[in-house]
Order: sequence, then C-alpha cells, then structure tokens
Amino acid sequence: MPPLPPTFDYRPPTEPWITTVIETERLILCDKPSGLLTVPGKDISLADCLEARVQAAYPWHPLTKVVHRLDKDTSGLLLLAFDKAALGDLGQQFEQRKIEKYYVARVWGELAGDSGEIDLPLITDWENKPRQRVDRELGKPSKTLWEVVGRERGITRVKLTPLTGRTHQLRVHMLALGHPILGDTFYAEGAARAAADRLQLHAEMLGFAFPGETEIRRFVSPAPF
Repeated sequence: MPPLPPTFDYRPPTEPWITTVIETERLILCDKPSGLLTVPGKDISLADCLEARVQAAYPWHPLTKVVHRLDKDTSGLLLLAFDKAALGDLGQQFEQRKIEKYYVARVWGELAGDSGEIDLPLITDWENKPRQRVDRELGKPSKTLWEVVGRERGITRVKLTPLTGRTHQLRVHMLALGHPILGDTFYAEGAARAAADRLQLHAEMLGFAFPGETEIRRFVSPAPF
C-alpha cells in the first residue's frame, strides 16, 4: 500500500464555477469537477465546495443541501435539493436504493473476462484513515458490479455499478481485484498512480424521480477522460 498523501493541499478548480445539468424549482443536478469537495471541511481553507457554490449562486434557495456525496477527486453527477421536503424525498430514494447510477473508471491492467460482481465487505482502516480496507469478519457488506467497456494497451475502461454505498467502495474493490483506478493517490502505486493526473473515476449516470413523482428520469454526463 502506498504512503498516505502528504499534507492536504486543497486547490479546487475555479473554472467552470458550476456546471448545471438540470435545474428545477426544487433541485439542481450538477457535474462536479475532480478536485472539488462536495461539502465544506472543518478548516476555513476547505470552505470552497460544490454545496457552497450552489448556495451562493442561488441565495433565494437558502435551504440548499447536497442529497449525496462524491469523493473530492471523483467527478460527475451530484444532486442538490432546494427545500427540506425535496431533500427528504430524494434522500429516501437513496436510502431505499431506488436511485439508478453507474460510474466509469480507467483501471490499471487488463481485466480478465467481460463482467462480474465484487462482494467484499469493507471497514475503515483506522490506522490509515480515511482509507478503507477489506475485512471479511468485521466489514460492512459491499457489492459492486463491473463491466468492461473498452480495452487499451495495459489499461481497461470499466462501467462500475455500486449496489451499496460504502466510502471509497469502488476504489477499494478495484484494488482488491488487482486493478487500481488510475491516478488514485490513496490506493494506487507506481505506474498506476502516475498514469493519470487525476483520479480516473466519474459518476456518469444518475436516475431518480423528481420529488412527488414516480417516473425515473436518467441523466448522463460523459466521462471527461
């Protein structure tokens, strides 16, 4: 396992400030860039985040909150609610696993086969927090579906569908298969870590029902890598 990244050097991207995919009176779906926090950190230097940017851009929606989160280095679709009732409705869809979603990643090495399921329980690696690790006895159930969508020389592009929502789930599951995600400063080493200047993981599709509705609407943001 590589050493933990050095002191947290937060340099969030400034352009574009916000990328909006869809906006209604009750919610906004954004495309979060890699390197931007979803919510603010405890230190004042970590105040810039997607939630704060949307709150500043929509001051007439003072109750704006993120419905779910993406890691700082993961890019892609992120949903925010403009009112408490919408937040509850959308949050419940996540809790009841009614949300549809998948990610795209580029991983080191050539995966054997075309698809599969990873069923490995995860737990916080307390000595190396915020890292997570596989623990078959104490870990929480964690499942991921994977499907190859492209092959390069020594690199595989995969579609990843998390069936559970554990911290760093996709990153640890791919590492456990022996195929770390390119550019992953927490879990990749050597050539796999140096192969990309950012984490090659993107939340590409999100499907959900608008508050008060039942029909699932699906939105796609193609991976920028």
